[in-house]
Amino acid sequence: MRARRPVHLPAAATLGALLLAGCDAIAPASSDRPETALVFPAPDRPVAAVVSNQFSNEDARDERNEAQVVMDLADIRPGMTVADIGAGEGYYTVRLAERVGVDGRVLAQDISREALDRLGRRVERERLENISIKFGDIDNPQLPPDSFDRIFMVHMYHEVTEPYAFLWNMWPALNNGGQIVVVESDSPVGRHGLPHTVLFCEFEAVGYVLVEYIERPDIKGYFARFERGAKRTDPQAIKVCDAG
Repeated sequence: MRARRPVHLPAAATLGALLLAGCDAIAPASSDRPETALVFPAPDRPVAAVVSNQFSNEDARDERNEAQVVMDLADIRPGMTVADIGAGEGYYTVRLAERVGVDGRVLAQDISREALDRLGRRVERERLENISIKFGDIDNPQLPPDSFDRIFMVHMYHEVTEPYAFLWNMWPALNNGGQIVVVESDSPVGRHGLPHTVLFCEFEAVGYVLVEYIERPDIKGYFARFERGAKRTDPQAIKVCDAG
């Protein structure tokens, strides 16, 4: 599929009351980066702090048909294996599990053990047998290699404090033809979202290739898909993107 990359694009609708207030706080600068991330450059931009991993109202998101729109755009089909990064309470996790069916698998990942505990109880309560749960690190999603047709990162990439290490470590988890799906709000750097130009730059710095980009105000932002390029960039050769 050809990537749609207009030169000048209007900003997508800002993220409104759908998300809990306070998510646009700025994470303070940290000097204690994980040792495993030190070989990678730090981003030259502020990162939005994770204030809450709970969305205010799943019903409101369903009224906008958000998950169905995103899954349709991502071409999610029965039998696929999908990772939901930053799964939180599992809004996408449970809907992906229904879409991929009994022959598919969904791995829900988060860096919050409390969120994963709540999600685990939900999975048990709803008897969703095609879901597994994984605790990740801020610089490494800890995904099994050669495993996923799609990796979802919905309204969470802007909170990743080590984007270059995170994307580099995610690379082996994709299977042949696998894609990373990103949904973000085209908001200023450091708020709850990320300009699409910065997203493109950071993915391309690691070696990914943009497959598709679409502005979708109905899902409160934009939709982008990436695939692995010919070669993953060596960590020392990654060029830091200027967020302007």
